[in-house]
Amino acid sequence: MIFSPKGAAVDVVELMAWLAERGCSVVFKADGERSPGHRWMVIVSGGPLGTESFFRSDEASADACLEATLAHLESVGITPFA
Repeated sequence: MIFSPKGAAVDVVELMAWLAERGCSVVFKADGERSPGHRWMVIVSGGPLGTESFFRSDEASADACLEATLAHLESVGITPFA
């Protein structure tokens, strides 16, 4: 669990469920075959992002993926903290 910039606690499973309820597809992956620093990946597509738009981030940790996802969602006006 990490905290959003506004101090709210965020669990990755809860965020994935929240996005799925809004029509998004979400992939959250750990890949031990990838090099350190890029073993975690998140992809979010569909729903309020649009049918032709998606977000992908490759990070060093699950928390970093979650932070990147929250930052992207906020940049396009989508937030689970409303």
